[in-house]
Amino acid sequence: MRLGWQPPERGRGSWQPPFEEGAEFGGLGPAPRLPPPDAPLPRKRQGEATTIAIVATDACLTKAQAHRVAVAAHDGMARAICPSHTLIDGDLVFAAATAQRPLQDEITDLFQIGHAAATCLARAIARAVWHARAFPGDLQQCWAARFGPDAAPPDHRTRD
Repeated sequence: MRLGWQPPERGRGSWQPPFEEGAEFGGLGPAPRLPPPDAPLPRKRQGEATTIAIVATDACLTKAQAHRVAVAAHDGMARAICPSHTLIDGDLVFAAATAQRPLQDEITDLFQIGHAAATCLARAIARAVWHARAFPGDLQQCWAARFGPDAAPPDHRTRD
């Protein structure tokens, strides 16, 4: 099972090039190939795969509209984490609204806020994975330890 925005199989690259600004995720370009069509086997246990996020807007939203923004933001997780939303994940997105700006056109504004929330969350996850470093007691290796510039070359005899 893959963690965060790491490459689909071996080597360097990212699912995030369309969202990268400059070289904020290392400028590594797209991942070298698509994931295999068969489902990967879980490599972590329940409780090791939870992503919790909050997205916020200055728009004035009802509770139902804020819920819809949170649902849309989950797309950002799916863009950044492959696979995402599995049965061992505890993924959760909260949406907050400061109610500083009323919606001008409910459909258009909610469409744009939801899209922005998903894009922002995908980029935030990618940045977090890119900048994460190993810490004693970590349950999973960070991306840099597995695929970063100082990582050992992958063993092509086994799946990583």
